[in-house]
Amino acid sequence: MHLKHLASAVALLLLTACSTYRPGELNIDRSIQAKSQNSRVEFIVLHYTATGNEASLKILSEQNVSSHYLITNHPEPLVYQLVDENRRAWHAGDSEWFGRTDMNSGSIGIEIVNHGPEGGNWEPYTKAQTIMVGALLRDIVRRHQIKPFNIVGHSDIAPQRKVDPGPLFPWKQLAEQGLGRWFDETRAREYEQEFLRSGLPDMSWMQAQLQRTGYAIPRIGLSGKAMKNVIAAFQMHYRPSRHDGIPDAETLAILKALP
Repeated sequence: MHLKHLASAVALLLLTACSTYRPGELNIDRSIQAKSQNSRVEFIVLHYTATGNEASLKILSEQNVSSHYLITNHPEPLVYQLVDENRRAWHAGDSEWFGRTDMNSGSIGIEIVNHGPEGGNWEPYTKAQTIMVGALLRDIVRRHQIKPFNIVGHSDIAPQRKVDPGPLFPWKQLAEQGLGRWFDETRAREYEQEFLRSGLPDMSWMQAQLQRTGYAIPRIGLSGKAMKNVIAAFQMHYRPSRHDGIPDAETLAILKALP
C-alpha cells in the first residue's frame, strides 16, 4: 500500500511538471546572485539647463536630449527623475574622461535650472539648489560608490563644446562635504611661489598633468584654442575667479596640488 501511494505521488509530480513546462517559455531563477559585481554607473555629470523650469522640463522629456534628474530653481526646488538610473540618458554627447568615451553609458546626468551667462554675467545657483544638489549627489554616491574625481561638469568632459555648469557652480562647497575632488590649498600656494621664482613648466608638463587628472588633451598640436578651452574648463572648476584659459602660476600650482 505504501509503495502504491509513493508511485502515485511521483506520477502526480511528473504530470504537474509536464503541465507547467512549455518549450520556449522563459523561466529564469534569480534566487542566487553573484558576489563579484558592482554598479555600471561610474560618473556623475552636472549641467545647467540654460532656460527656465517649464522649458527645461519640456525639452528634457520630449526632445532628443535627456537627463536622469532635473532640479528646478523654485524657492523649494523640485527634483524630477526623468530617466531610470539603469538606462542611458542622452546628456553627455561627445565627451571623454580619463580616456573613457561614450560617457552616457556609464554616467548619471543631473540638470540644474540655471540660465548660465546672460549679458556677460553668470546666474548664481541658489542656496536651496545647492542643498538639493548635495542631497541628490550624496544619495547617488552612496548607492553607486562614485569616486570623488568622477563627479564632474559637462565642461570637464567636453571642454571644446560646453561651459556648464559654469564658474559659479559650488564645487568647493560640495567637495568639502566629500562630494567631489578638491586640491590641497596649502601645497598649491607653495607650488605657486615656486613657479613664480623658477618659471612655469612647459606645455608638455601641463598636458601630462591635465591627463593625469582626467582631462582629454587635444590630439593635434600642443597649443591653440583647443588647449585654451581645456585650461579654461579646469579653471572654471578649480579657480573660477579667473577662467581665461591662460596657464598662469596659480592655475598650474592648483593642477600640481590636485590628487
